[in-house]
Parts: sequence; C-alpha cells; structure tokens
Amino acid sequence: MAKDAYTLILEAIEAGFFKPGDRLVESELAERFGVSRTPVREALQRLETQAMLTRDGRSLIVASLDHNQLSELYAVRTELEGLAARHATEEELRVLRSMVEEDRALLGGDPRALSRANKRFHKQIHLASHNRFLVQQLDLVHRSMALMANTSFAAEGRDGPALDEHARIVAAIEARDGEAAYAALKAHISKAFETRLRVDAGELRVR
Repeated sequence: MAKDAYTLILEAIEAGFFKPGDRLVESELAERFGVSRTPVREALQRLETQAMLTRDGRSLIVASLDHNQLSELYAVRTELEGLAARHATEEELRVLRSMVEEDRALLGGDPRALSRANKRFHKQIHLASHNRFLVQQLDLVHRSMALMANTSFAAEGRDGPALDEHARIVAAIEARDGEAAYAALKAHISKAFETRLRVDAGELRVR
C-alpha cells in the first residue's frame, strides 16, 4: 500500500533527512514525494497541530526541543515504558532476546543503524504490553523524539553499554519481575538522557 504524504514527511523527519530548523516547502515536498500539493498541505497542517512543525513567519520549519521539553519527554517516556515492560509472552521474549544478540553485530558501525535497531527493540516492548492505549501514547512520545538532532547512539562509547542495558531489561522481564524490569528500563532511559545532555554540553563527541 502506498504511503500517504503525512507518513512520508514524518519518516523523513525520523530518519534525520529533515532536521530541526529545516524549512519545509509545500511545492518541494510534493515534487520530492511525487504527490499533489493538497495532501502535502494537509499533512503539514497535521504535523503542525502535533507540534512536529512550528511557524517561522509564513514558513513551517521542523520544531526543536528545548531543555525543559527534553526533560519532560524523557520523564514521560520513563513512566510509560516502565508500565509496558511488565508483560510479554514467551514468544515475545524470544524475539526481544534475538534482537539484543543481532544488534551486537552493529556495534561500532553506523549510529543510524543502531538507532533504528533501538527503536525496533523499544517498539517490541511497547507491543508486548498488550495495551493499545499505552502503545498509542508511547507512539506519540517516540514521534516527538524524532525532533532530536542526533541519536544518543552516536555518542562515543554509548552503543555497547546501551545494548547491555537492553539485555538487563529482557532478563528482568523474563524473570517476571515487574519492579526490576521497570527499574532496568528507567536506568536505561536515564542514561540515554544523560548522554544526550553531555553531547549537547560538548562533553561527549558524536560519531
């Protein structure tokens, strides 16, 4: 099934093709994606409503997150993912374990590939909650996280420890220890937030 203009633009933002501060021009987007201007206009309006885009005079630009917004986003993500990490079938656990092992082959490679793998891992945890409302809210949170200029996996020395944290999360879920799973996820997201702050402060280099 062909993707609509909204999905195409959103995926381009999530992939980092359009970065915070970039101006989005209706005619250029229509030409780029091979669609008419009307669905592009509607998509831009929808993305503006969702605070993915913001106004700069008459232009629409990709929004950016300030320090407070970033802090709030990570706080909400911690609580919601903590709730999600309490349920998983045996089949889902096997998938999560295989993801951790497969992702180790990406260490030292393209940070964007690791970022995509990370999103896939967290999405699987969301789905394992078997709570459609929780999944919807987490989708909104992760959509907003696309407004970050780079992935924390690009920070030097972050990729290996992050995958070790994923393994601890899976182990806690497998042990059916909801509190431990919540704690492991909270520690993981807290470390990701700390890494991002250190990158923004110039303490860590980005690959």
